[in-house]
Amino acid sequence: MSARSKARKRALDVLYGADVRGEAINVVLLAEENRHLADPRRENSWSYAKQIVEGVVAHGDEIDEMIETYAQGWTLDRMPAVDRAIIRIGIWELLHNPEIPDGVAISEAVESATVLSTEDSAGFVNGLLGRIAQISA
Repeated sequence: MSARSKARKRALDVLYGADVRGEAINVVLLAEENRHLADPRRENSWSYAKQIVEGVVAHGDEIDEMIETYAQGWTLDRMPAVDRAIIRIGIWELLHNPEIPDGVAISEAVESATVLSTEDSAGFVNGLLGRIAQISA
């Protein structure tokens, strides 16, 4: 697994954990940063994971508005928490990280949904991020 893939997984853990436990992102991010400091092997993936989480937080209203606008028939509250986190990361990469090609951002999100969520989530994530990529191009 590449360092960026690991970073996405770590960012997903932070976003999902905060959402499910109803904790502030900053609290969960600080706990993860402390884990990183205690285990230098986590250095490779920490910088990008932190960048993702901070980016999702900084652009949260815009990202959630995109989800609400383009997730046909689904509200944020109705989505599984893991799907919300995966989609938020994907949208942040699509809209705010020009280093990541759109296809990579979508592929990584779909892979996460395939492994971590429901049977239908991968198709949903692919369709939603594909639509957003088209309108933002």
